[in-house]
Parts: sequence; C-alpha cells; structure tokens
Amino acid sequence: MLLVIDIGNTNLTIGLFEGENLGWHWRLATDHNRMPDEYGLQLLGLLEHAGHNIRDLPAGYITGIALSSVVPPLTGRVTDACVQYLKKQPLVVDTGVKTGIRIRYEDPKSVGADRICDAAAVMHHYGGPACVIDFGTATTFNAITKEGDYLGGAITAGINLAAEALYTRAAKLPRIELQRPPNVIGRNTVHAMQSGLLYGYVCMVEGMVARFRKELGPQMKVVATGGLAEIVSKETTVIQHIDPWLTLDGLRIIWGLNQ
Repeated sequence: MLLVIDIGNTNLTIGLFEGENLGWHWRLATDHNRMPDEYGLQLLGLLEHAGHNIRDLPAGYITGIALSSVVPPLTGRVTDACVQYLKKQPLVVDTGVKTGIRIRYEDPKSVGADRICDAAAVMHHYGGPACVIDFGTATTFNAITKEGDYLGGAITAGINLAAEALYTRAAKLPRIELQRPPNVIGRNTVHAMQSGLLYGYVCMVEGMVARFRKELGPQMKVVATGGLAEIVSKETTVIQHIDPWLTLDGLRIIWGLNQ
C-alpha cells in the first residue's frame, strides 16, 4: 500500500493506494501550528479508520509514502511524523525527483509541487496538449505540451479566497457559502455575491481556456481538479474532465518512476 500526502495552504489531502486503486482519501484543514507528534497520531488514526492498525501490520505492508507540499514549514513536520510513526522516509517531490515532466519554467524550482503532480497525472491519463485548472486556495491554469513539457501558466486568487476578501474588506458584505444562485441577477446580497463569484469565475475560466487554446492548439484538453472543480464545471462546457484526486494520483505515478 502507498500513502500519499499533498500539503496545501488550505487543505491537507491524503490518499491510500492499493496498486493503482485509490481506496481511501481524506481532505483535512491545514493547521500551521500542529507539531510532528500531532500529525503522526492523526495519520495513525486515519489508517486505523481505513482498517489498518499499524501495530498489527507486517513490516513492509505500507510500501512507501510520497509527499508534495507548497507549505515549506510543514514539509519537515509531516516528514518527521511519517518517519517516527510509520517508520517510512517519504519521497518528497522536489528538485532531482523523476516526474516524467520536463519543466520549461524560467525558474523550475519555483513551480509548486502540486502543479507538477497534476501535470504528471494528466500526461499519464489524458496526454497533451492540456490545460490543467486547479481550483485550490489559488486558481491555477497550467499548460502542458503534446510532448509533456510543462510550460507555465496563470495564477489568480481562488474563489474562496475572493469570497473571504469580500467579507473581510467590505463592511456590509456577509460571509457566504458558494453555491449556484437562483438567477444570474441576484435579488439580495447573498445571491448577488454568489452570482458574481461563481459566474465571474466561470467566465474567467472560459476566457482563459480560449486564450490557452490559441497558444497550445485546437486539440488542447481541459482537465479540472480541486475542491471546487465540480461546482464550476456544472456551469460551463469547456471543462472536459473532472478529476478531484488528480494530485494524489500524480504522487502515485511519481513514486513509481522513482523506484
């Protein structure tokens, strides 16, 4: 069994693979104050929830751990937790790790590990050219060529981040739950905010996809991932594939390349 962990700014996403099958997956809130022991106990609890008591498992039952992170202060803590509690040194997606992706960014070290994992999974499952849209804390658009080159992309504030900014910076605007409003023209403040956020981002996605297609060619595939991929994709036809656990699958693929 392979344990994969993606540390994001908002969520800690964890998966447990049996071969190529993602048997279990969890999405937890990222806690910047949690210590290695706390992360270790949390991992043990999740494994036990999945029916795997680590104390009763034979040595080598968990074949390995693969980890990606865009939160450097937490990378070491989670790594320590894996070593101390699961007795495994994680493979951390970083410079020098085989990914199957050629990075053509001006500074390859500045590309987020999650974006590389997404690109590896997309090339494996869908092929290029492709635009990968990740609806996370930030909304990122990532360009991959037919040959598997990661060119770069575009980064903007995520939907939830924009919603929180409206709430904290505008005195009369409430904190809202992002969902489809009854109409595009909102008849109250909540519906107006839902319309602006949801349909505004849908229009942005459609416009960015059209611009990426001009540079990558008409055969470009569009793959969406992240927590809000489902809700956005329901409002547009430009997204061809929804893969909510794309990053975890990319970690699995990269792990295999490094064995």
